Amino acid sequence: MSTAYDIPEVLDRREGPYGEVVLRRHGELLQIIANGCFLMDTSDGRSERLLVDATLNALDGRAAPHVLIGGLGVGFSLAHAAADPRWGRITVVEREPAVVDWHRTGPLSELSRDALADLRTEIVQADLLDFVNETSDTYDALCLDIDNGPDWTVTDGNHGLYGPAGLASCARVLRPGGVLAVWSARPSPEFEGTMGNAGFQQVRTEEIPVARGVPDVVHVAVRPG
Repeated sequence: MSTAYDIPEVLDRREGPYGEVVLRRHGELLQIIANGCFLMDTSDGRSERLLVDATLNALDGRAAPHVLIGGLGVGFSLAHAAADPRWGRITVVEREPAVVDWHRTGPLSELSRDALADLRTEIVQADLLDFVNETSDTYDALCLDIDNGPDWTVTDGNHGLYGPAGLASCARVLRPGGVLAVWSARPSPEFEGTMGNAGFQQVRTEEIPVARGVPDVVHVAVRPG
């Protein structure tokens, strides 16, 4: 028997600077769709939490580190970082105005309300690649959760973030010994090699255990001191 939950409900649809973005509710889940392609939903969050935790662990006890999170998404990474008092400052760069609005005044505020109210949190509306190329600030850690990761990007232009030039820009904004962590929808040995070729050290990959299928992963690396 079918139910009302079988058909997603469109909560908001906007034409953004990079195409159409849609927020849907499907049962208890909130979903973000970009240019007709599913990006993420609120079903799990384990890999986004791993992104934050693996980064902090790799910093090896650095006091009050400042983390730059690339991509607000449904807010899992931000909420998890804000729930940990060990982070000093939390800067999130998100290029879609609609996504920022959905967190500030829309349905996604259910996940991010407390994190946005945290005095350590700053939201910057910008394209991350432009931001890391232009900012004069530096960070102890950079968590990238942009698109679907290095091997399959939905939005034109995002792929450049994961190439040699993009990784060089990421390294530029990291302090010596800073950590780069990259979320990916699947393991990418090729990207591990790209990170090493870009000068990062201690490159490794952590996986989210799954019963079947391809796991989400986090690629972690350290900028030399």
